[in-house]
Amino acid sequence: MSIAPVPDVAIIVVAAGGGTRLGAGTPKAFVGLDEHTILRHALARVFEAPVAQVIVVAPAGREGDALTDALEAADDRRDLVTVVAGGDTRQQSVAAGIRALWGDVEVVLVHDAARALTPSEVFSRVIESARSAGAALPVVPVIDTIKRVEQGEVVAALDRSRLSAAQTPQGFLRDILEPAYAQAREDFTDDAALVGAAGHTVAVVAGDPLSFKITTPADLDRARRIVAGHPLPAVDVGLDRAPAVPRVGVGTDVHAFGGDGALWLAGLEWPGEPALSGHSDGDAVAHAIVDALLSAAGLGDIGTHFGTDHPEYAGAHADVFLARTHALLGEAGWRIGNVSVQFQANRPRFAARRAEAEAVLSTALGGASVSLAATTTDGLGFTGAGEGVAAFAVALVLPA
Repeated sequence: MSIAPVPDVAIIVVAAGGGTRLGAGTPKAFVGLDEHTILRHALARVFEAPVAQVIVVAPAGREGDALTDALEAADDRRDLVTVVAGGDTRQQSVAAGIRALWGDVEVVLVHDAARALTPSEVFSRVIESARSAGAALPVVPVIDTIKRVEQGEVVAALDRSRLSAAQTPQGFLRDILEPAYAQAREDFTDDAALVGAAGHTVAVVAGDPLSFKITTPADLDRARRIVAGHPLPAVDVGLDRAPAVPRVGVGTDVHAFGGDGALWLAGLEWPGEPALSGHSDGDAVAHAIVDALLSAAGLGDIGTHFGTDHPEYAGAHADVFLARTHALLGEAGWRIGNVSVQFQANRPRFAARRAEAEAVLSTALGGASVSLAATTTDGLGFTGAGEGVAAFAVALVLPA
């Protein structure tokens, strides 16, 4: 069985805007162009582009609608989909998408769902330019004569030969985009401006007239006329269209004794035992399970979703980690078959609480089968010397 490599490109599709200028009474991304939404059309072009993690940033409360559109558009790439809630501004929404990037991602594209008809070739050009230049955006020439107006009067004519209209997707090396967002202290009109303010040069590539932004009712009418001549092909939207084969993942984790508070291991508290050190509770068993499941589903690793840049998981226990991992797999079109874990430690004495631990872990994973085994390693190694705990997990995931 071959396992598809995790892509090193991610496309953040920003779809969290309210669309007040469109006047449709619903978030812009969910306005229909035909029987499909603006977001669905945008994602169809995204999934025609080179293989990438696709992060849809949806309005809070509409994540389920966004996931439906994403799964329909993804077809056999459903394991690449992530949906997150956006913020009050576009910049906050992009930041939410950045936080969801998988660990292997090196190039990040940010695309407005409102540019729903952007051809896939534009994505390819931006990716190539971002890899070589560090930052890139597509542009088209300004056709109209541009005047600078003050207090109702024309005060100057601008040289349109030196002007271009910026479009999306805009692409960046992750090592450039993440720090630029982290240090931004004001709102920018687009990501290229934010990165430029951080001191980076932004290259340009050819955009496309079809990549116009749907902002006003006139834009919507224009898009609908185009779509009427080029409808999306019909697809089976049933949730059984996930990849046809099961997948296996392996996870490991190690924590040393010496933390504060009580020992938490395999989802249980162990009174009287020394605690493990770590960002959360140091539960090596739970963390190995998380890594195995994420690996099997192609969703990165535990650091991607629960690392030190996610302070909300500081001190969290196994139930929190596993329930969120279960949800991530479900969103990506996977269900858990079973998980098997062996951990190595000379304490605590585990046999009497094996069934209890398996039940706790299984419940956190939505009832999936979990089996646990333990060994003392006959006193060998750091685990045998009582310095810490090592855990090894294998997980099987199946199409949902």
